[in-house]
Amino acid sequence: MNPDLPHRLPGDPLRAEEIAGMLRVDHAGEYGAKKIYQGQLDVLRHGRSVAAIRRMAETKQRHLAQFETLLRERRVRPTVLQPLWSVAGYAIGAATALLGERAAMACTVAVEEVIDEHYRSQAEKLAGEDPALRETILSFRDDEIAHRDLAVAYGAEETVGYELITSFVKAGSRIAIWLSTRF
Repeated sequence: MNPDLPHRLPGDPLRAEEIAGMLRVDHAGEYGAKKIYQGQLDVLRHGRSVAAIRRMAETKQRHLAQFETLLRERRVRPTVLQPLWSVAGYAIGAATALLGERAAMACTVAVEEVIDEHYRSQAEKLAGEDPALRETILSFRDDEIAHRDLAVAYGAEETVGYELITSFVKAGSRIAIWLSTRF
């Protein structure tokens, strides 16, 4: 056994496969988040949070464009589940917006907290492996944290049913991450 190589077990994914899975799921996540914001904006046409949601959606679009470039450059296919994330993301966005602006912001808190954990974990795995991708992910993580903080400032935690909404959205986000990494 070579002491310079990381310990691998039979069946462990190759490093390139692991990074491809990271890119696939990150692309899917930014795509799904874009659809969530689209659903929210289609319902919340007027309100004090609409401009903030638009700005967050613009950030998601920039992230999505960067991941689309990375997928092409590294020859990684997107998840086959993207049509599902389109429908599910839009439905979650619209449904939470129908419950009100604060509920839409509670959805943002939940998604961004899961993505914060996810990006932090990826950055740890990439330390020393792929510095450019690691820096991109850490930069996007900073945006996600800012979105969460903005959603809190807009009253997300004051939403009736906050714990229920955030638990549901977090569970769905974690399932989507797990599935998109693999498919």
